Amino acid sequence: MLKHEPNQQRIASLVRELLIELGEDPDREGLVKTPDRVAKAMTYLTQGYRQTPQEVLNGAIFESTANNMVIVRDIEIYSLCEHHLLPFYGRCHIGYIANGKVVGLSKVARIVDCFARRLQIQERLTEDIAHAIQEITGAEGVGVVMNCAHLCMMMRGVEKQNAVTVTSSVLGSFRDDAGVRAEFMSLVR
Repeated sequence: MLKHEPNQQRIASLVRELLIELGEDPDREGLVKTPDRVAKAMTYLTQGYRQTPQEVLNGAIFESTANNMVIVRDIEIYSLCEHHLLPFYGRCHIGYIANGKVVGLSKVARIVDCFARRLQIQERLTEDIAHAIQEITGAEGVGVVMNCAHLCMMMRGVEKQNAVTVTSSVLGSFRDDAGVRAEFMSLVR
């Protein structure tokens, strides 16, 4: 985990060089502030490198006698593809079977952002979220399903604007018990 803040001036300088290399004039009116804007945006979009799930959780884990499925659906997700630095976006659905502990609901979304705000591939992102929820809660089982559109497929390459990538990660009883898995999948559809 990187704990230092990125050097904004260095990033802006590199963006300025990139603009020149692409054939642009970084001193023209529309681009004068672009290097600084990109530096700020990239620092924000990669803030997950400077966070851990435990930090974003901030102690919001609570004892509970509940031993049922908890689902948070339709969590918006925005990330950057590590292959092209282009965005991918979509929805993440998370379920877990509480085993004496539950997580504050808003913290589930914050854990998603902790991993999404890194250069990613969707497959790893799905796994990272599932394992973090499992580790934090000690849940009997965890399921994560993610549906995303990737601008690297939409704007370049195969140029397929309607393609959606679906990934899932199931751990514990979600993996071992077909009934639990089926219940989760039916509830997140």
